[in-house]
Amino acid sequence: MNVLSIKGLTKEYPNFLLQDISFDLPQGKIMGLIGKNGAGKSTTLKSILNIVNPDSGTIEMFGKDFRQNEESCKQDIGVVLGGIDFYHHKKITDITAVTKRFYKNWDEKAYARYIKAFSILPNKRVKELSTGMKVKYMLALALSHKAKLLILDEPTSGLDPVSRDDILGLFRQLVESKEISILFSTHITSDLEKCADYITYIKEGKLLRSAEKSAFIKSFQHLREAGDKSELSLEEIMVRTERSRYDV
Repeated sequence: MNVLSIKGLTKEYPNFLLQDISFDLPQGKIMGLIGKNGAGKSTTLKSILNIVNPDSGTIEMFGKDFRQNEESCKQDIGVVLGGIDFYHHKKITDITAVTKRFYKNWDEKAYARYIKAFSILPNKRVKELSTGMKVKYMLALALSHKAKLLILDEPTSGLDPVSRDDILGLFRQLVESKEISILFSTHITSDLEKCADYITYIKEGKLLRSAEKSAFIKSFQHLREAGDKSELSLEEIMVRTERSRYDV
């Protein structure tokens, strides 16, 4: 079963076109969304969530048309997007008190568990949190209402290597033990090597490839230099693809 199915997603801006993006995320799997800055990763995620209104395409979430069932679908997703910030002078406790009112399945025990695991002090103000701690707090909120799907934009950006590994380990635990599905964008390809099941690659607003990770990597091995029989890593695939004229 696919928890998320995107078909022909298109969004046009004066100087950018996200064109005909299609992919499926199976239940209980992690998909990494990659592409260089400006490729259309954030536009894709915001279009899926109807934060920006796509010009065309269909979005199915949990087997339902998302636009026709947006309110109910959003009860079952957790979202962490870059560029969204809180009131700097508000305390964590105040923000949490407002946020949990929107979710009928809010789990106070789960929230307390994640806050403790992430070493977040509830009485701190937002302005006292580092970038990494803000990400962890947003993840704690996203994970505390029994979400079935997490949609995350650069969730490990700004985290130190130890914290990043902890988050990636948490992702694997979530999909293996609770059948949560995760779609996250990142420019840190080593994160995908560690935890992704599927990779979707967007270049200049177009879908270059979306496939199970091993199949995805194999499909780019023709980019190796003559005589090189070693397998290209995801980082090498991105570097060579972006420098070449390789297209869909």
